Amino acid sequence: MAGNDLGGLLGTLLGSGNSSDGGNILGALLSALGKQGGNGGNPLGGLLDTLAKSGLAEQKESWLGSGENKAVTGTQIQQALPDDTLQQVAKEAGVSPDQAADALAQELPQAVDRLTPNGEVPASLEELIQQQSL
Repeated sequence: MAGNDLGGLLGTLLGSGNSSDGGNILGALLSALGKQGGNGGNPLGGLLDTLAKSGLAEQKESWLGSGENKAVTGTQIQQALPDDTLQQVAKEAGVSPDQAADALAQELPQAVDRLTPNGEVPASLEELIQQQSL
């Protein structure tokens, strides 16, 4: 599935509030991570692992849990993501890497919260899409 298709799908599934760009930036991120492979075809799980290993474990856990979502900054996202991933996301979304990081910092907490019902990460991207389509 192409990043733009995934971005549009995520934007629709997540109902990304006032910003239609939220789904696009998230789609671009999941697409970029999916192209890198690993994590059994689950870019969301890979993203959460990357964030946790980059010092954002407390934030990640808050997004998975039922309590308040802890915020992250664009700078934290830039430090957590591999530079080539952020460059690819920015290119797909048509924004600068700084803008992409800031947008991801705004969108990720709510998106992860919605994409992980009962605090569990779906086993695959297909399962994630199926859960959101119900």
